[in-house]
Amino acid sequence: MITTERLTLLPLRVEYAVPMAEVLSDPALYTFTGGEPPTVAGLEARYRRQLAGPDREDEQWLNWVVRYDGNLIGYVQATVTGGTAEIAWVIGTAWQGRGFAKEAAQGLVTWLRASNARRIVAHVDPDHTASAAVAAAIGLARTDVLEDGEYLWSTAGPA
Repeated sequence: MITTERLTLLPLRVEYAVPMAEVLSDPALYTFTGGEPPTVAGLEARYRRQLAGPDREDEQWLNWVVRYDGNLIGYVQATVTGGTAEIAWVIGTAWQGRGFAKEAAQGLVTWLRASNARRIVAHVDPDHTASAAVAAAIGLARTDVLEDGEYLWSTAGPA
């Protein structure tokens, strides 16, 4: 569990699929990432895969749901390979615009740093100004590297 001023990041559990399906139900969430809102069954299957972990021995999948005022409002995740953690964050549209994405992502980065991550990276769509603002606020800098249509944002540090 990770706590911030207003949020609690809870380790992922399959049981969170029902409330998270509601949180992730707005098609607007997928404007920049593609895809569509997941079903409860789809989330349960995804969460089981995530909890099982990767097939690669040198990789870790770390996933948390974000809780605010007793409600789940989104998630943060990190894929850790060596000293590099690639992170992502999603906050449901009903809770956007209140600094929750920044706070959750910063809580994750603080935890990752305490767990010896040397480099933090994220991929952000060039047109997604809100996610770019979160990335900058948590100490990532946009690079000139464009991968699958998204800019790589990174902290300094070895790869």
